[in-house]
Amino acid sequence: MPFTIDFLDDGRILKWDATDDGAVATERDDYTPRFYVAARDPDANIDLTALQSFYDQHPDVVATEIVTQHPGFRRDEESVLAVDVAHIDRVTPLARQVRQLSAYPVGDLACFNVDFSREFRYCLEEDIDPTPASELSTLRLSVPVTETSNDVYGELSVAGDTVIGSPTDLLTAVQGALDAHDPDVLVCSTSEIVPTLYEMATDAGADDFSLSRWPDVDYQQLASRSTYSSYGRVGHSPARYNVPGRAIIDESNTFFYGETNLDGVLDLVSRSKKPVQELAWASIGNVLTAIQICEAHDRGVLVPWNSWRHEFYKPMGTLHDADRGGFIFAPEVGVHKDVHELDFSSLYPNIICTRNVSPDVIRCDCHSDRDDVPGLGYSICDDRGYLVDVLQPIIDARDEIKAAIRREKERDDPDDDRLTELEGRSGALKWILVACFGYQGFSNAKFGRIECHEAINAFAREILLSAKQRLEAGGWRVVHGIVDSIWVTPDPDVDDDDREDLVALATEITEDVEIRLEHEARYDWVAFVPQRESDAGALTKYFGKVADADEFKVRGIEARQRSTPPFIEKVQRDCLEQFDATRSPDAVIDRLQDAVTRLHAGTVPIEDLVERNRVSKPLEGYTQNTQNVAALKRARDQDLAVHPGQDIEYVVVDEEKNSRERVALAHEEIETYDASYYETQLVRAVESLLSPLGWDRTEIRRELAETREANVTAFTDSGD
Repeated sequence: MPFTIDFLDDGRILKWDATDDGAVATERDDYTPRFYVAARDPDANIDLTALQSFYDQHPDVVATEIVTQHPGFRRDEESVLAVDVAHIDRVTPLARQVRQLSAYPVGDLACFNVDFSREFRYCLEEDIDPTPASELSTLRLSVPVTETSNDVYGELSVAGDTVIGSPTDLLTAVQGALDAHDPDVLVCSTSEIVPTLYEMATDAGADDFSLSRWPDVDYQQLASRSTYSSYGRVGHSPARYNVPGRAIIDESNTFFYGETNLDGVLDLVSRSKKPVQELAWASIGNVLTAIQICEAHDRGVLVPWNSWRHEFYKPMGTLHDADRGGFIFAPEVGVHKDVHELDFSSLYPNIICTRNVSPDVIRCDCHSDRDDVPGLGYSICDDRGYLVDVLQPIIDARDEIKAAIRREKERDDPDDDRLTELEGRSGALKWILVACFGYQGFSNAKFGRIECHEAINAFAREILLSAKQRLEAGGWRVVHGIVDSIWVTPDPDVDDDDREDLVALATEITEDVEIRLEHEARYDWVAFVPQRESDAGALTKYFGKVADADEFKVRGIEARQRSTPPFIEKVQRDCLEQFDATRSPDAVIDRLQDAVTRLHAGTVPIEDLVERNRVSKPLEGYTQNTQNVAALKRARDQDLAVHPGQDIEYVVVDEEKNSRERVALAHEEIETYDASYYETQLVRAVESLLSPLGWDRTEIRRELAETREANVTAFTDSGD
């Protein structure tokens, strides 16, 4: 099966199969992609022949026919117009013309199977599984950040070896690696490496240089770079390129490869019919949509171009009841001993599968008198929903992979390569399962429905509340609970002899709700952190010592935040170990004092003080002189392109300044740093650890000052 598919400008298609002897290309020139047109309203009596006549005369249309299809999961088969297109790039423009045909008496129409990515469309329509039959070979090319904006590279890493020299030196190294490895996949630190190398080859007169496996085409640009906003967060999408015969993975524009590995990517390739290159740049929602489209295709259901699902009518009371999230039991701030964490395995996906929550069966007309969803009065049809068929294989596969991981780890001599493969596949499936719930409430989801989102939350609240009540009845006290997790500790008011076994309770709850309640971990102690400006517990900030293990679980505090400099993280973890060993705030303050002393002595390595922050807008869009602004100004001075949605790394060298001198970029030669600024960050990090005991930064600073004074006094006394 082809692992990558190239679409040439003249309409030819190249299918590349991975074999033990290298990649083999098959050429084809008769592929005609298809989209559909149907009445938007299923009750509308629309004659499609006028539209068919229009398309029959269009030069980009190969053929048309009236066929019967399901224009939606809730619609019966009906007549639709199928349009076969001469070139894949003409599908969307032709579909747009449906909206412009006011002169034709065609009525209100909708288009289907329009906005598919190219390789995915081909695999879907031709019923091809793009999972490679043989192991794919890879070659990594990367450039340092200082080179990313240059038209000519002076340094390039090829297969892990750094090459510094003239363009000819770099091009020779790349071509040599291509000849030696003949890679199926090019892993690039940035996709701009592709056009830059070709421009360098042109300028250097290296006519024989080529990344491509096909002699007639060097590379193609598939998309330009862009900036987007999703749920209030700005992101950056780099330009995308294609090299015939090789899949490209852009490390600056890949979620699944970055979060898992090539094994995780390939697992999702087999489930989504998205070849490696498309899967690598796709988002979680994009891949989930592809898997759902495959299921719809198997059921003969067309995929809407634009979602127009209306929300079912609800009385005001139902709207109020439905507009609620998952279960939350606010944590008790403080340090709790002998804590057990219980998690429902893949709660939301399992609710979908065990309760048959799916857009095509929620609030069905055939069972409108039933109250299947607790507290909302929604009915759920007895027919199996399509979403169950989408998710159940993924749930089952992940359970099997997790079991295989446990077995491999229990072996006397675990196979590290096998573990890497399994963990990559497990991680990829986890992200799909994590996203499946939120996708149901996404306004642009192809098949989502807000009522599914509401129903899943309603079932989840009922499950967690019933579990909480049963655990408390069994002699356990709940100290925290959120969404799918519950933390319990022995109830001090219940005798040990009367307290029920926790594993037995979990088994009973599992049988009752039909979703496995797992004993995730036992902790010697867990500390729940208060909110910064309140005494109430922060829902996702806690840390604890895992029982019978030399490890801590840390969530939400600085050591888990991506922007935290390595030095701050290391000191916080060091203080955490000290807290576990002594339970003494004074001992933690001593560790903090030692770190502060090193800071002011200038002995902390500069690379350990690098902060990484996401840029949310162009430089001109900022109105305050933040650290990001100072860093962006320095980047602009050095002709470094940093787009909204990308990260920028810097060291704070003088927090008192408002100019670009406030910071230095991580790659610059930095001789000093602002010790007072980093001391403040250390105090904040230690405050996170001691706040469960009632300490705040004011008290921490007072203790630091007293410690310093005591040290100075002792030094003076010894000098006398």
